[in-house]
Amino acid sequence: MALQVIGSGFGRTGTKSLKAALERLGFGPCHHMHEIIADPGQVNHWQTVAAGGKVDWSVVFAGYRAQVDWPGAHVWRDTARAFPHARIVHTTRPDDTWWASFERTIAMLMQRRADLALPQHMRDMLDAWDVMVGQGVFGGDLTDRDAAIEAYHAHTLAVRQELPRERLLLFDVAEGWAPLCDFLGVDVPDEPFPHHNLRADFWEALGGDPT
Repeated sequence: MALQVIGSGFGRTGTKSLKAALERLGFGPCHHMHEIIADPGQVNHWQTVAAGGKVDWSVVFAGYRAQVDWPGAHVWRDTARAFPHARIVHTTRPDDTWWASFERTIAMLMQRRADLALPQHMRDMLDAWDVMVGQGVFGGDLTDRDAAIEAYHAHTLAVRQELPRERLLLFDVAEGWAPLCDFLGVDVPDEPFPHHNLRADFWEALGGDPT
């Protein structure tokens, strides 16, 4: 099984909602950070990536038809090459909305992770994420709003410039089913678009909000 859909958008851009939508449309299972939380065996792949090593993407995403969220979103160039027939959905949100969500979830988690009762595989995954994204994308500072938003825009610009237009959908989950289904060539379900991009969902997966 090869990836048919690649999600290149940053975390906290509606990736959990997109995961649910893709699975409803038949593009499941869909890989997300939640799959790594549930499967410690996946962490070693990302430790290898963080260390600059090579991985077999067909092995990393074995059994998945789609991928969204970090850490997969960080390697979109590699997966776009490894799965040349996959379409790329790049999720976006308004700057202030994204930052407000990111600041109260991922940024807070990374700042407080040493004090949280996390399983070892999650500590290892967060360390790998810190190398790849925390340092590699955000320069090691997750508290600088302006710099984070600049990195957010730079990421979207790179995706837009480097991918063929016919492979790419820039998508805000607030738009609902229509643009996503049109891009993927599937029928629009007769049900509301799923919305799971809540701060409570994030902390529940990790054992509770530390605030």
